[in-house]
Amino acid sequence: MKLILSPWHSPMRNCALEEYMVTERHDDVLLLYRNTPSVILGRNQTVAAEIDGDFCRAHGIEVVRRLSGGGAVYHDLGNINYAFVSNKEASPVLDRDFLRPVVTLLQVLGVEATAGKRKELLAGGRKISGTASHVTRNRQLFHGTLLHRTDLHMLEQALRGDRTARGKGVASVPSPVANIAELLHSDETTEAFLERFGALLLQYYGLSGYSPISPNETERIAQIERIRRMKQQADNHGE
Repeated sequence: MKLILSPWHSPMRNCALEEYMVTERHDDVLLLYRNTPSVILGRNQTVAAEIDGDFCRAHGIEVVRRLSGGGAVYHDLGNINYAFVSNKEASPVLDRDFLRPVVTLLQVLGVEATAGKRKELLAGGRKISGTASHVTRNRQLFHGTLLHRTDLHMLEQALRGDRTARGKGVASVPSPVANIAELLHSDETTEAFLERFGALLLQYYGLSGYSPISPNETERIAQIERIRRMKQQADNHGE
């Protein structure tokens, strides 16, 4: 396992980074990243049904479609994202196996986290992490959010879509949510929490430090980002 901390906060760039890890690398990777305010849609969702478009445009909230299925999620810099990418063997790793280190280390940090029926993470009866997965012929992606100090008012407003516009799109499943900082009664910044969480992950996997993203990889990720932007613009015009 290699641990990578994204140097970017762009939601489209980090979606391109995930795609690169799935389609063009062949090793096991755990990716950590944070995004500026954005809504990340599941690959089979209808935009109008999941978001308040006027609110998102007025508040500079970028809307991006990810590789995986599942429901829409809100990201901001108070939210930490984790993505496990690995080779798919004859017997694929089950999603719950990917959650094991996250749950274990959250408990070390004082968060009484448990995995729910939909592979979400719960603490105090509320959701602190939603997850989704994507499987190709050779690779598998399992990723999730980790609410630490997210603006929950913005989350609620941004995800108020027109449910009558859903059509055949996949519906999001709303759940009561909570921030980890609130549960811990902590004034710790998300940057500091991520530093502690990352240090524990390095220790968990016996790693000496984060793995870098090379200049050649950065150039390729930027190419994927441009392609994704063009495709999403075309898709938006078609909806």
